[in-house]
Amino acid sequence: MMDKPKDANPPLPDPTTRNPLVFPDGRADPATVFLNQVIDHPNIQIGDWTYYNDRRLPEDYAETLAPYLFAGAPEYLRIGKFCQIAQGVQFITATANHPMSGVSTYPFAVFDQTRLTGYRAELPRGRDTVVGHDCWIGREAVLLPGAELGNGVIVAARAVVRGQVPDYSVVAGNPAVVVRMRFADGVIKQLQDIAWWDWPADQIARAIPAIEAGDVQALL
Repeated sequence: MMDKPKDANPPLPDPTTRNPLVFPDGRADPATVFLNQVIDHPNIQIGDWTYYNDRRLPEDYAETLAPYLFAGAPEYLRIGKFCQIAQGVQFITATANHPMSGVSTYPFAVFDQTRLTGYRAELPRGRDTVVGHDCWIGREAVLLPGAELGNGVIVAARAVVRGQVPDYSVVAGNPAVVVRMRFADGVIKQLQDIAWWDWPADQIARAIPAIEAGDVQALL
């Protein structure tokens, strides 16, 4: 009896799995997690297949990644599908800001229980922090309040990012600047139109060879 031929395009990992990376000996890597399986926070939205790797094994992933974003805050953290986030990355959301209208920036109200709720309610509506699809955020990078990453962005390790970052750009430094574009403008337009991250899982699985090879024409 002939062996069944090996599937050339194995299916994507189950997006509802907590630890999707499995070693050859069958052990799941505890440090690699699909983020939307370990974060349940009303102000954080994360797409499927976006993973985070942290050898420290945090007890609270929301607190680790977005330490100043409290439930019910006026802004959100939105992360797309298929993003790759390294250990030490932090999202500094707008509620980390201090009041600047007085003669001091000291947040006196946060130490007064009678004023804390009102203080939070009076915070200005900050811009959401947005990460597009298929972004790679390197180790210990920091995204400042209101940062907006386009699709396919690469953020270098320890970069400090603010403002809008173009699709398929590579940014590095403090403050982060665009050091190069990953593709020509016409190719970027094609990739945006293709939006492979929104395809059904089985279709993405069949397209993995073309995605890995950078074969945009095959994807088209």
